[in-house]
Amino acid sequence: MGGIVGGDPSLLRRINSAVVLRALREAGRTPRSLTDLAGATGLSRPTVEGVLDGLARSGLVAASEEPAVAAGTRRLGRPARRFRFRAEAGHVLGVEVGARRVAVVLSDLAGRRLGTLVREVSTAAPAEERLACTARTAAELLEGHGGPGVTLRAVGVGSPGIVGPDGSVCLGTALPGWTGLPLRERLGEALGCPVQVENDANAAVLAERWLGAAVGADDVVMVLAGLSPGAGSLIGGRLHRGHGGAAGEIGALHLLGRQATPERLLSTSVEPLVPLDEQAVARVFARARTGDEGAAQAAERFLDRLVHDVAALVLALDPELVVIGGWAAGLDWVVEPLRARLERYCLRTPRVVASVLGAAAVPLGALRLALDRVEEELFALPERVTRQER
Repeated sequence: MGGIVGGDPSLLRRINSAVVLRALREAGRTPRSLTDLAGATGLSRPTVEGVLDGLARSGLVAASEEPAVAAGTRRLGRPARRFRFRAEAGHVLGVEVGARRVAVVLSDLAGRRLGTLVREVSTAAPAEERLACTARTAAELLEGHGGPGVTLRAVGVGSPGIVGPDGSVCLGTALPGWTGLPLRERLGEALGCPVQVENDANAAVLAERWLGAAVGADDVVMVLAGLSPGAGSLIGGRLHRGHGGAAGEIGALHLLGRQATPERLLSTSVEPLVPLDEQAVARVFARARTGDEGAAQAAERFLDRLVHDVAALVLALDPELVVIGGWAAGLDWVVEPLRARLERYCLRTPRVVASVLGAAAVPLGALRLALDRVEEELFALPERVTRQER
């Protein structure tokens, strides 16, 4: 903590609280004694004890008097008090607002998932109906896990479209009435807590790095193949949104030619594939694998378009890893052909893998956004301190 000057006891209290709380959170469910915490944080026992009292009053820490001794041994005197981080002191939500569904996942402050709820919604639903469905689904999930007593600390939302810094949808052609919608403000009012909004593909790549195919990778491109294809990218472990939040909007490429729309690419006849949903796409891929000529041609067109989109991203960003996700079923077959074709067009071919999380990627990425916000509030050192340490 070098570089801190005196005269600001409130700042020191915040620093000490963050350090102690982080040590308890890292211990998971294993309680730690005053001596353990003093050693781990470098703070004195009286300082740690004072911090713990404050954290206990806030509900973030629980104390117990469980002796930590080996089995078969006896310990004389009063057992040492031990403390743990109360992950159950609050909850966070991850929300996907999609063209055909709303998906909500609930976790505690440690990221342990407590429940998931999915509700279908019409592709033609107006914005107000979609927002109402989102709020109802979230409320129903919360009601099933504690009701009104649940403390909701943050909500993350993954949505199609270009999302501005204020959480508004600058452009959202996949959902009716979505362009210009103040999504963060509207859902914040409905849910009564801070809301973080991110593009759905950006949320998905965060989820794959957290729990899926991209764990440990810092330079990643994830392509969501769907009604409106999009891509999320990590550069040096950080989300790349672009200057105006439009990075990865490869769905706009179909505007270069009507024949390149997903509905026409995946059609097995002269008519577009309508409705273009996961079940219809899965049927096309399944028929292609059985030798159906029309379906095989449709799958080949889909692969050509995917190579076109991914090659542009690979050449621009030189990622370590490309993750293919989106349609919930039938995409495993594209991984090897895509990698082989990228070798023809790219100076260096990245690893190419299928999504591990599938349809859960967007809501889990949104959950990660909410957890990041809570962790920044609870565990991060004040910016003033980090600047002084540098």
